[in-house]
Amino acid sequence: MKTTKERIDDLRQRREQARSANPQAIEKQHARGKLTARERIDALLDQGSFVELDAFAVHRTAAFGMERQKPLGDGVITGHGTIDGRAVCVFAQDFTVFGGSLGEVFAEKICKVMDLALRMGVPCIGLNDSGGARIQEGVVSLGGYAEIFYRNVMASGVIPQLSVIAGPCAGGAVYSPAMTDFILMVKGSSQMFITGPDVIKTVINEDVGFEELGGAMTHNSRSGVAHFAADDEPEVFEQLRALLSYLPANNLEDPPYLAPADDPARMDEALQTIIPDNARKPYDMVQVIDAVVDDGIFFEVQPFWARNIVIGFARLDGFPVGIVANQPAHLAGALDIDSSVKAARFVRFCDSFNIPLLTFVDVPGFLPGTQQEYGGIIRHGAKLLYAYCEATVPKLTVITRKAYGGAYDVMSSKHIRADFNFAWPTAEIAVMGVDAAVKIIFRRELNQAKDPAARQAELVEDYQNRFANPYVAAERGYVDEVIEPKETRPALIRALHLARNKRQSLPARKHGNIPL
Repeated sequence: MKTTKERIDDLRQRREQARSANPQAIEKQHARGKLTARERIDALLDQGSFVELDAFAVHRTAAFGMERQKPLGDGVITGHGTIDGRAVCVFAQDFTVFGGSLGEVFAEKICKVMDLALRMGVPCIGLNDSGGARIQEGVVSLGGYAEIFYRNVMASGVIPQLSVIAGPCAGGAVYSPAMTDFILMVKGSSQMFITGPDVIKTVINEDVGFEELGGAMTHNSRSGVAHFAADDEPEVFEQLRALLSYLPANNLEDPPYLAPADDPARMDEALQTIIPDNARKPYDMVQVIDAVVDDGIFFEVQPFWARNIVIGFARLDGFPVGIVANQPAHLAGALDIDSSVKAARFVRFCDSFNIPLLTFVDVPGFLPGTQQEYGGIIRHGAKLLYAYCEATVPKLTVITRKAYGGAYDVMSSKHIRADFNFAWPTAEIAVMGVDAAVKIIFRRELNQAKDPAARQAELVEDYQNRFANPYVAAERGYVDEVIEPKETRPALIRALHLARNKRQSLPARKHGNIPL
């Protein structure tokens, strides 16, 4: 019988064995510009805070000689720790063990830590670096993926779920990250795709490389699948920590308050002249956001995709807010399919996690054309409308310039229950632009006029003075207050302080049927 000391020594040896890795495999990982799974956990979490779970787990298969290889941990490291002192659960797939492939025990470990995160009400972070399903375990691997997918759905809107893609992520493996709230990728070393280049070449005879098919910038700028792109892994962990700083631990908590150094009554004179006198001339809405939020810090989400709308997080007097803003510098800020989907998903995330919504409006309408109509702009545009209508968090809206047609309604208007709606004197709230409206209303008169151009100029000026302003809407209560641009920050902070106590409930139902 072993002595107590021998048993303790045995435990220490097993722990050391679980923490150790094949030096050659580590070297290969580093040669690819990638950290190991343990190095990633150490880089992400507060120093010394990680507590590992199931370190001694091993696979159970005996097929294809697998019984001769039973590395402790089975290729995934799971546990919990803290980030900036706040608890999180984490799993890190280990590419140095069976290529990070997912088998039965591998999946069980991930499911167990996801269940733990849900029970404890803390964010769950996945560090993905895997070759996909473990072929030697067959259908058991597929079942493992499905168990993970189910938990992603159960945790959705309950705890934040964040995915770092730090290597390959192929086939069924992509669907778990796709159902999480945010995806962060590393340029040059991470890819996501359903079928790889070889399969694509075989099936449809199309040549495409890994990076072009599913690299970080492909999914950040073309598909919209990912939300952030980092130059290297240290940067991606900085992005993840910054993102978490705006998020509550779960849907029953408020987002974390940070005592502000910025004066809540601060006014920025630069806003007085930021709107060009020429209504056709663009400006950068991000400059407006920077001038209003605490310390000019705006953490933009999906900055490379659907750039005609801007989304991201900031703080007002220390309280996190989610910002949605039309971007006149791209497509004149018009809403199209991609921007509608991008903003709708963000609005729903913020509403799930008690993050107030701040909307800046400068929208000429929905983007016209057969490409948009055939692509389903009606259905996709309705997603954003649905998301805003459904949201019960405080909703603050600032109309800076154009608010035309149905797009005015969609962008957090008073009619879909925004709580406080402000407008600048430069706001134009109308069914359509002045020139188009005059041509329709006065078509007959213009056709009969001796000098149609001169008469149109007169009618445009008259229409603009009467309707292309915020005061008709203000008269009807559609705008709560017309403010000078420099007054935007203090006005929003006053409104937010009152709206933080907002109470609104939705009709009893299982769930709505959003136009997916």
